[in-house]
Amino acid sequence: MSDGLFDLSGRVALVTGTSRGLGQYMARALAKAGADLVLTSRDVHRLAPFEAEIKAIGRRTFCTELDVRSHESIEKMVAAAEAAFGHLDILVNNAGCNVRKPALHVTWEDWNLILETNLRGSFFVAQAVARRMIARRYGRIINIGSVTTVAGYAGLAPYGASRGGVKQLTMSLADDWGKHGVTVNCLAPGWFRTEQNKVLYENKEWVEYLCDRIPLKRPGQPQDLDAAVVFLAAESSRYITGQTLLVDGGISTGATRALVESTKSVADNSLKPE
Repeated sequence: MSDGLFDLSGRVALVTGTSRGLGQYMARALAKAGADLVLTSRDVHRLAPFEAEIKAIGRRTFCTELDVRSHESIEKMVAAAEAAFGHLDILVNNAGCNVRKPALHVTWEDWNLILETNLRGSFFVAQAVARRMIARRYGRIINIGSVTTVAGYAGLAPYGASRGGVKQLTMSLADDWGKHGVTVNCLAPGWFRTEQNKVLYENKEWVEYLCDRIPLKRPGQPQDLDAAVVFLAAESSRYITGQTLLVDGGISTGATRALVESTKSVADNSLKPE
């Protein structure tokens, strides 16, 4: 298989929310595959260490401020990014937030914060970037979802609604922009330790419970996303659009050890002679 299918040399990738977390890991993977990077954060000064790292591997960077809850900020960021590099080939719509609360305790403000950031923000960043991509008849848009895109969890009602919306948004935009040479897909990580959820991973019993539900028996490591994001950004995925790629160790299968053992017991009993 040709390495050209995964080579991003000469491509420019805009990755939102790259001051920390999975956004940095995905941006790093794209840079290692050859892409130059547009890095964004609400506080642009927080990007300096990561920018230095990317430059050290020989890639060009452009850092810019972005608040995805502001339409003006989105339009200003995309215009500046295009001016810096002349074109935008890849968008990773990563910026997001969460408020973890029981549904009865979610406030109006909580709901607006999460939906405006994760869903409305993703749409308007994609729209602003797609205008440039359509003009060149080429683009790869990767919206970041999560396992909550396809499964519900207590305490995550607004977040799940936003990520489920990202899946539907992805399919709609894929249909809208496919004729212009722009693919739109959703990359949905499972349970990865991040700044947003690190307190959960401090509970040993919870981690054991989580691993019991994951067929591969461990939470995700950030590098587990590398191949998936490069695949969706590169020529390798040219005939794939409107899809959700789960990188979740299999937790979305819904299997648990207790259920498997129960099923096995039933199956064993059904084989016994009467």
